[in-house]
Amino acid sequence: MIEAIHHVAIICSDYEKSKLFYTAVLGLEARNEIYRENRKSMKLDLYLNDNYVVELFSFPEPPSRPSYPEACGLRHLAFAVKDLEDVMARLERYRVNFEPIRRDEFTSKRFLFAEDPDGLPIEFYEV
Repeated sequence: MIEAIHHVAIICSDYEKSKLFYTAVLGLEARNEIYRENRKSMKLDLYLNDNYVVELFSFPEPPSRPSYPEACGLRHLAFAVKDLEDVMARLERYRVNFEPIRRDEFTSKRFLFAEDPDGLPIEFYEV
């Protein structure tokens, strides 16, 4: 029935700051940026290797995330990466704080968490 995850939708509080994070920091490609007058909302489609992965929205006065990271609902967004040291260097270059590297107790793979501008947990999982 399901063939793949199509995209993840994210509502941000500061559109320009989040757009910069997802494009400049994470390296996603911005396509199809539109302003939806009827909703007073920006919408931006973000791609990774020609795959549509994130739909970034702005809305007037969105509610804050209830808590971090165990709020009910989507827990985090995870990206597969080849080298965590490269990720850490890029995050440091853009002054994005991140947690120390952890090791998955089941796969022994390494991963770490950072936050987007609204505190959404972003995981980088070394494959």
